[in-house]
Amino acid sequence: MSTTRPPEILRLTAFAAEPGGGNPAGVVLDASVLTDAEMQAIATEVAYPETAFVVDPGIDGDDRHLRMRYFSPGAEVPFCGHATIATAVALAERRGVGRFTLETNVGPLVVETASDADTNGDASSITASFTSVEPTVRDLDAGVADRLLSLLGLERSDLDERWPLRESFAGNRHPVVAVREQQVFDAFTFDPTALRTLMDEQGWAGTVTVVHDHGIDADGQLLVEARNLFPVGAITEDPATGSAAASFGGYLRALGLLTPPARILIRQGHHVGAPSLLTVDVPVTGGITVTGTAQPIAGCDESTR
Repeated sequence: MSTTRPPEILRLTAFAAEPGGGNPAGVVLDASVLTDAEMQAIATEVAYPETAFVVDPGIDGDDRHLRMRYFSPGAEVPFCGHATIATAVALAERRGVGRFTLETNVGPLVVETASDADTNGDASSITASFTSVEPTVRDLDAGVADRLLSLLGLERSDLDERWPLRESFAGNRHPVVAVREQQVFDAFTFDPTALRTLMDEQGWAGTVTVVHDHGIDADGQLLVEARNLFPVGAITEDPATGSAAASFGGYLRALGLLTPPARILIRQGHHVGAPSLLTVDVPVTGGITVTGTAQPIAGCDESTR
């Protein structure tokens, strides 16, 4: 590598709903001297869904204005929500809570961090909320939709007719597939290699987002369960996907399927043994806000050099 000292790599899990849950992310807080090949090699070695790299830890000397890049084990990705949450928590621990502005390949993102006392009142955890770029939604080509459903072993009759097939963007492009019945949602399977081929053809750098509606709770929040398919290396499903959560919020708003301002609680990761919870706030206009926490991964040192 071009550095005389290996970079510090933090390992955190974001959006965990319980111990052992969440989505793991690598975080390199100072990647300013790393080449593209070196960042890719680190992400491949870490082998988490994504690793985030702070390639400029202080734009114009401002340590709350940074530049980010994200790599999966196989390639650079435009944006990654859970790695953004993990990075923001790590930054807040070192630089103090408050606002950070992150320059990414999809545009600037504002991330707010805050510290909340735990239930005993004698410690605190840091919560991070990123606001996505302006979401957009477009129709999914009928032929592509048929190929996707075939790969998932789903029929058109399995879909929730209230939530139509669409492709939504809020940093990454995600097809959204809504399944009506819980049993079908739980049971569908797919060939990771064939699905990856379709995703690469369509430029779906994020995930295929499959959702199931659980209705409105007593607080007026929409409850949704999600499976985000992300075949890369040994990974098949993502335990928690911030970019998909933002895209889904944009999808619901664009199609008039909720009345903003609105909050969505997305549960994910149950099918891969890593229960996760993502809180999504949908304003009347503008980017979608996704909130979560991040903690060092149990059984790992916080950092590796």
